[in-house]
Amino acid sequence: MLQACLNGARSPREHHHLPVHPEQLAAAAAKCAAAGATELHLHPKYPDGTDSVDPQSVAAALLAVRAAAPGVPVGVTTGAWTAPDPRDRIAAIRGWTVLPDHASVNWHEPGADDLAAALLDRGVAVEAGLSSGTDGPAHFRESPARGRVLRILAEITDPTARGAATTARAHLDQIGPTGTPILLHGEAAGAWPVLTLAAREGHDARIGLEDTLQLPDGDIAPDNAALVTAAVALIERR
Repeated sequence: MLQACLNGARSPREHHHLPVHPEQLAAAAAKCAAAGATELHLHPKYPDGTDSVDPQSVAAALLAVRAAAPGVPVGVTTGAWTAPDPRDRIAAIRGWTVLPDHASVNWHEPGADDLAAALLDRGVAVEAGLSSGTDGPAHFRESPARGRVLRILAEITDPTARGAATTARAHLDQIGPTGTPILLHGEAAGAWPVLTLAAREGHDARIGLEDTLQLPDGDIAPDNAALVTAAVALIERR
C-alpha cells in the first residue's frame, strides 16, 4: 500500500503547490490516485491554513476529496497541535458529520487511548502513530487499543539521508512483532531511504509534501503527484 500524505502541518509558504483548501486537496488527491497512490492522508485546515479537527473543516475536506478520488480510503490527523487539550479533539470527533476511513493518533501525545476509543466508537479505523525517539512504542504496548488498530504508523524523525534507514531499523526493532501491519515512513532527506527500506521489507509506505519536498535526486518536487510517481517507480524496482 502506498499512501499519499498531501499537506501535513505545512503552509503554502513552504511549497507553492501545497494543497490547503478543499478544492486544492481534491485536485491533489485525484492526481495522486492516478499516479498510483492507493490511500490518502490529509490535514483539514481552517481558512487561515492552520490544521483543524473541527467538524466543518473535516467534512469540507473529505467531501471534496472523495468526489475527486472515489473509492480511495482517506485518513486525517488528530495531532495535538490541532487542539492542545485532547478533550477538545474528542469533542470534535464526536461531532464529525462526515467520517474519514481512518485517523492517525500519536501515542507519544497525552490522551492517545481516549482519542483512539472515541474514533473506534464512531467506526473510524486508527493508525497508531509511533514516532522514533519518543515513548510512543512503550505507551502503545500498554494500550487497550493495541489489538484494535488498523496499522502502526512507524514515523522516523531522523531527517538525514545517511542516518534515517539505520534509525528506522532500530525503531522497527523497538516496536517488535505485533501482528499488526506497519506503514513505515520518514521525513525530509530521510524520506526516500526509509521508503526504500519499507519496499525492501514489505511494509506499507507513504510519500507526499507532508513528509518531503524533494524528489529522490534532490530536486524540489513540483507537486504531490510527482512524489507518488517517483515512489511507485522506486517500489517497482525492488
